[in-house]
Amino acid sequence: METNSIHTSPEDAARALGTLTDDREGLASAIQVPRALLAAYGCLAAWWVSTAAGTTPGENYEPPTSGWLALVGVLVVTYLVQRETGLRLRTIGPRAGFSVAGIIAVCLGLFSVSLGLVASTMTWAVALTSLMAFATTTWLAGIAYRSAWDRLRHG
Repeated sequence: METNSIHTSPEDAARALGTLTDDREGLASAIQVPRALLAAYGCLAAWWVSTAAGTTPGENYEPPTSGWLALVGVLVVTYLVQRETGLRLRTIGPRAGFSVAGIIAVCLGLFSVSLGLVASTMTWAVALTSLMAFATTTWLAGIAYRSAWDRLRHG
């Protein structure tokens, strides 16, 4: 169907634009925060950081191969978030990108600290670094989600 713009008044155009804006805000407000999926990111991060406890740091160090499984888990959870909310990874915006970069940096740092704890025979303390990875990742994933939600809402 084609509209004839010659007969459209500025008031009609403004009303139509207002309707579209209201529809966008209505759709954005209907999206529920997938708290379980955000916590799933945190669980994957905690699990990956905890794999340091099963290593032997030093000259014979071999990194755990479970990092690839964690990456697959992140991709699955990302797919589930997209399916549940409709938010695409391309549309998350710069604030969410910084949050994701923060997640990666924090997890790498906590994994390194965990390796140091294992090398110092304080393997029990890896539980604390894993807990920190869970909390930080869940929090930063929430920031990334809210950023994508705001970007969708304000278009």
